[in-house]
Amino acid sequence: MSSVKLGTMTSALERQCTLLIHQDIAPEDADELKKHLESGDLESKAEALKRAISMQLSGEPVPGMLMMVIRYILPHEDTHLRKLGLYYLEIVDKHGPDGKMLPEMILVCNMIRNELVHPNEYTRGCALRFVCKIHDAEILEPLIPSIRQNLEHRHSFVRRNAVLAVHTIFEKFEFLIPDAPELVEEFLAEEGDLAAKRNAFVMLCQSDQDRGVNYLNNNIQHIPMWGETLQLSALELVRRVCRANPLEKGQYIKIIFVLLQSPSAAVVYESANTLISLSSAPTAIRAAAQCYCQLLATQSDNNIKLILLDRIVDLRKSQSAVLQELVMDIMRALQSPNMDIRRKTIDLAMDVITRRNVEEVVGVLRKELVKTMSAETSQEKDTVSQYRQLLIKAIHSASVRFPEVAGTAVSVLSDFLADTYGDAATDVIIFVREVCERYENLRSEVLKRVLFMLPSIRNASVVRGALWVLGSYSEQPQDVKEAFQAVLSGVGRLPLTNGLEEDGEGEEDEDEVEKEAKPAPKSKRPTILADGTYASQIAETELVTGAGSSTNAEKTGPPIRSLLMAGEYVVGVAVCTMLTKLVLRVKSYDNAPPVFVNRVRAEAMLVCASLLKFGKSHYAPVAIDDGSAERIISCITTMNGETNGDIWLESSREAFHEVIRVNEERQESAAQEKAKKDETPVEEVIDFRLLRSRRTTAATEADVDVDEMALTSATTGSSTSQGFQLSRITQLTGMSDPVYAEAHITVHQYDIILDVLVINTTNDTLQNLTLELATMGDLRLCERPQSYTLGPGDRKTIRANIKVSSTETGIIFGNIVYDVAGAGSASGCVILNDIHVDVMDYIEPGEVSDTDFRSMWAEFEWENKVAVNTTCKDLSQFLDFVTECTNMRCLTLRGIEEESGYLAANLYARSVFGEDALVNLSVEKAPDGSLAGYIRIRSKTQGIALSLGDKITLKQSQKQGPK
Repeated sequence: MSSVKLGTMTSALERQCTLLIHQDIAPEDADELKKHLESGDLESKAEALKRAISMQLSGEPVPGMLMMVIRYILPHEDTHLRKLGLYYLEIVDKHGPDGKMLPEMILVCNMIRNELVHPNEYTRGCALRFVCKIHDAEILEPLIPSIRQNLEHRHSFVRRNAVLAVHTIFEKFEFLIPDAPELVEEFLAEEGDLAAKRNAFVMLCQSDQDRGVNYLNNNIQHIPMWGETLQLSALELVRRVCRANPLEKGQYIKIIFVLLQSPSAAVVYESANTLISLSSAPTAIRAAAQCYCQLLATQSDNNIKLILLDRIVDLRKSQSAVLQELVMDIMRALQSPNMDIRRKTIDLAMDVITRRNVEEVVGVLRKELVKTMSAETSQEKDTVSQYRQLLIKAIHSASVRFPEVAGTAVSVLSDFLADTYGDAATDVIIFVREVCERYENLRSEVLKRVLFMLPSIRNASVVRGALWVLGSYSEQPQDVKEAFQAVLSGVGRLPLTNGLEEDGEGEEDEDEVEKEAKPAPKSKRPTILADGTYASQIAETELVTGAGSSTNAEKTGPPIRSLLMAGEYVVGVAVCTMLTKLVLRVKSYDNAPPVFVNRVRAEAMLVCASLLKFGKSHYAPVAIDDGSAERIISCITTMNGETNGDIWLESSREAFHEVIRVNEERQESAAQEKAKKDETPVEEVIDFRLLRSRRTTAATEADVDVDEMALTSATTGSSTSQGFQLSRITQLTGMSDPVYAEAHITVHQYDIILDVLVINTTNDTLQNLTLELATMGDLRLCERPQSYTLGPGDRKTIRANIKVSSTETGIIFGNIVYDVAGAGSASGCVILNDIHVDVMDYIEPGEVSDTDFRSMWAEFEWENKVAVNTTCKDLSQFLDFVTECTNMRCLTLRGIEEESGYLAANLYARSVFGEDALVNLSVEKAPDGSLAGYIRIRSKTQGIALSLGDKITLKQSQKQGPK
């Protein structure tokens, strides 16, 4: 399409569409269309007319087509064809180049008037709908009498469309129907059709609100019998009236309470919203919240449930006391299988939980946990595993805040220590460990539960956690004895080679042969049944001699022994460490006989030595690593009395106590930050509604478009200081260019708003000045800015809105084109500087558990490895630098970086699009004081990993360490 042709059509087409599609059409094709319109075939006429409509919308009008439609389409008897003709009349340009109405429109007016008095009701209704879309008073004026007559038609379809036509004409051209409010008021008093009454009532509310209020007051007793659509319109009017005049709330509150019992879910929802906006009394808030909870339990659509939960969350900010009474009703939403709904419900319940309802909430969570044991398919297991982890974390949080339910929580969650699907068992052992540290009175019960479940735990990380709990908190002689026996039973008979001959050895000892002839030991393990209870199961362990015995032991032996025989030396280190702690405790007893102490120490040292020997033999599937071997040797030397035992008994618990303290500080800090967001700044303007005039309060917050409010807040913002504004300004052109341009960039979640200031620095008038923008990355320009004319020295601010779909560094580039007035075909083009969108604008520090971090680290496939290259020589300072430049939160306990000489830390952040960003720092200090290592970044998408890596590399090059 040529630029000249496009320029002539733009003014006419921009009113109908924003997208121009070029279609090649030859003159013979236009003649062919006209022939089809003239033909008697109905299908040919319809297809030709559809093609003509498509061409008109795409900027390729066919000359003479309007007259063809008037002659061969509008008089046709087929209603569908006449409706297509009305579509064509809706989009066609009705004025000539001189701005006057086309002569053909006289024929159109006559035909529309005939349609308005047509005996067919459907034809009249279609004509009335077409009248609503006419924006020309010259065409509408002769149609007014026919439109008024249709208000009295016998069919309701005609009357409801006639009201819409009157409403539209009165809004656009009030002088055509000056008495429309009186006319519609009389119509409303006599009308019986629900849809027609709704249209008339809405017209009164928007055109003459006093008449609408008068009708509402006269029929206030009949509102409960009205239809759904009419009740919704009445609620909208009530909100406007009460906000404009708060003294009139009393007469409407009662009717709103009545509408809360409506059978329509939409009416109940809007009534609850209206009640909250008009009254802050506890009775009103409680009634509205109960309606939300009722809808939450009865509605099946997940989107509706999420909307209701969002409303309840908003209500919690100011009315948490009311929601504390309804927490059990909110928990009914857990019946939904959607994970987002379950997660929001549990988070909301944890926010409003109190000592009065904590036992009931934990009871519901316990029942939900029992239900998660009935999953059968692998897909169900994945979903159930996530839900189970969510429930476990919720019970964990409740028990930490309210110690009175900690005992119940331990008895509930300990049954899941043997869970082998997902990470639920890991979360449970973390909870058990924290309960032991926090509540000394529950340690005995917790230790019994862990001992009971130990023979059935097969997860290596859970076994290590259980052994740490038994070794750290078994302080009483009876607890030490039971823990010692449980571990020895789990390890099984020694040596771990199962009696196999070692190199250089001849015959087996007779005692060893007798041991092999004895029946295999039996181990007791609990089995969880489908109803949540458990039963004891006795398994006989068969120790097979000969080749391949380690494989058999791995399959049939006790879990701890199976893990050791499979090469899990980390579990072996945990076993040796636990035995060392138990031996040290036995030695600390004043009344312990020396013979007993020596026997316990010998058995523990035998286990350590046997594990060490097995790891270095050729029977082991994997050779033991040096770190594990050194750790086991240190256990042996400690039990032998060569090192101080206080470090073993106290240091690990002190470190864990420090971890709990840091986590509590993080939670308090997060709660304080969340509270600060809800605070009102000191300089905030106080809004006194009673001091406003009625005219200013008529346009309330509810009547303002949400998107417009978001854009306004994003543009103005709370940070209105000059320094902040200047820091967001990017110069796009040079000072010597014919057009100077600079952009003010505002980032608002999913939008980037560019306010581009354009100044004409020449002495000429610039016409058709257009800002042309393009993007790279996951950025999308919403619409093309329009053209302007700038005189000499004039300036203009052009706004462009760009949508962002993911966290990725993007680039915005483009140019400014213009024509010089009075210079013939002279034109110009100014290339703009690129605008780089910073990924940090979309990343916020987040908090995640160590288990979830490890799970995501193993799952995410995109990794970016960045080498440490900095002049900084302080590990703690370098960690602060990385967290600051990446806007991430450190999840690792800090404070010993400089003492140890190395740094291993995990960082986490989350984008506004729900993307997770993981960072691991592995840095060590060289002898010369310099830092070396790597920064590994992992994410689910490639963009965020690459963007964060580029950001760190750039900041490292700018970082200057201390001299």
